[in-house]
Amino acid sequence: MDHKFAFCSLYHLLLILLGAYGICAQEETLRMSTDNGRFNNQGMDVLRLHSMDEQQHDAHEEMHTHHIHTHSSSHTHMDHMDPSVIVFFLLDDLKEGNTMPIHFPRRKPNSSPHLLSKQEADSIPFALQKLPTLFEIFSFSQDSPQAQAMENTLRECETEPIKGETKFCATSLESMLDFIQKILGLESQIKVLSTTHLNNSETLLQKYTIMEIQEISAPKSVACHTMPYPYTVFYCHYQESKSRVFRVSLEGENGDKSEAIAVCHLDTSQWSENHVAFRVLGIKPGSSPVCHFFPADNFVWVPSTTTNDKASI
Repeated sequence: MDHKFAFCSLYHLLLILLGAYGICAQEETLRMSTDNGRFNNQGMDVLRLHSMDEQQHDAHEEMHTHHIHTHSSSHTHMDHMDPSVIVFFLLDDLKEGNTMPIHFPRRKPNSSPHLLSKQEADSIPFALQKLPTLFEIFSFSQDSPQAQAMENTLRECETEPIKGETKFCATSLESMLDFIQKILGLESQIKVLSTTHLNNSETLLQKYTIMEIQEISAPKSVACHTMPYPYTVFYCHYQESKSRVFRVSLEGENGDKSEAIAVCHLDTSQWSENHVAFRVLGIKPGSSPVCHFFPADNFVWVPSTTTNDKASI
């Protein structure tokens, strides 16, 4: 009974969180987030890619790859960089008083994909080999941006995980919670962490000052990232290599305040050398821990503990 109650409590909490980001918004039709008729997936998938980076390398060859140092006095060194990748940083940069540029995407409720129940999601094929059928279901032409985004998402979901990684693409809240509990333990109490913006700001990229850092005790953690698809899909993954989870209080140069969740991966030796984080930070696989902030509609799941320790870095 306690286990079932805990599951239901998490389910309802997640519904509230997703509703706050517009993902649970009811819409007459399932559709992709679009901007002037073009599919907009900026910032939606940059965090979860370890296995597809070889395929995406050519698309990023022109990316400016200077390390984003906290002592930068302007944004000029980022002029040639896709803003959505400005979420990565080094563990050594995570210090109170440090300043760094960060991109936080802000979702509009009326452009967020629909959240399906497990019964609805299970009734729709979710496989690369079913793409022609899926294009018919969602009325997408084969050459459309939406069709390309669907194909990329399905391909990533079916790509073999890297060594030490367990991954799953969840098409409903129920399937996501099932996966998380299998990883963290069926009898474990678990909690969900997410980035919270305390201002309704439309500023996506700006410099933030780190006001306070709190490390969250997490012997295991599962990260879930939203994926470009006609309805809500989460790419959830767990890595055996050690990582650290932080809640970071940030204050933007325009006064915006955020309580951001960040994860630092201590061992990146198994990541593709073409991973975008290495090009952003100017480092090589395994040479240094890689950290990144989470958008507000991405989640980190950890075992629930009674105490949180202040970070000591």
